[in-house]
Amino acid sequence: MDTSNYHHMINANAPAAALAIDYPHGHVIELHRHAYAQLLYAIEGVLVVETAEGRWVVPPTRGVWLEAGLDHAVRMSGDVQMRTVFVEPSVAQPLRARTGVVDVPPLLRELIVAAIDVPLDYQPGSRDDHLMQLILAELISVPQLPLHLPWPRDARLRAVCDALLASPHDDRTVAEWAGELGMSEKTLYRWFNRETGLTFGRWRQQARLLLALQRLAHGEKILGVALDHGYRSQSAFTAMFKRHFGVAPSAFYN
Repeated sequence: MDTSNYHHMINANAPAAALAIDYPHGHVIELHRHAYAQLLYAIEGVLVVETAEGRWVVPPTRGVWLEAGLDHAVRMSGDVQMRTVFVEPSVAQPLRARTGVVDVPPLLRELIVAAIDVPLDYQPGSRDDHLMQLILAELISVPQLPLHLPWPRDARLRAVCDALLASPHDDRTVAEWAGELGMSEKTLYRWFNRETGLTFGRWRQQARLLLALQRLAHGEKILGVALDHGYRSQSAFTAMFKRHFGVAPSAFYN
């Protein structure tokens, strides 16, 4: 079943409903939107969620909160066991206002897994209702994580970003990219920051780390991932990874 159609099944009297779907590696849910807010969570595999504003990389033990009415596509990296919770918009708004990747601690994970067995027509005040309400309460407190890659609107900058994602080891400087675009380094620097909210260097660093996360989730060796993403050594990659995510690459998925 495709989640893009699932919201039509939700009971209008229920604040939330949960669903479990498994997808093979490479499967893509094309651009769509829901009338409901949505928490996407994968027990296994990595979700890559894309909107006009950017890309979110969602590894296991994390989830992505999507605002109601947001156009988005989802690509599966690895075989994905996806669990999703739809939330009625009027209930969702006070919980989390912004789309973003969130931590999914053990309690919330177990609640989501249990919610899969809750029928769509559960009654107010029932045990099922209390379970769903507890999920909503937990969503208020979980922290948002820096797993977002903002996307420029300008086609020329998008082409630069596409090239960096296709070749993360590309070490061309801002000056070299500016020359290709026929502008000054200072102009490109300002323009890129205005379009994405990040400096060119910070955006490239973020892109490399998020691409590396997908490779690490598949069990690839840290050294190979580091070299393929523009780092000169495993120790340099590990240091940058720890500064960004707070833990070493080897501990991230634990």
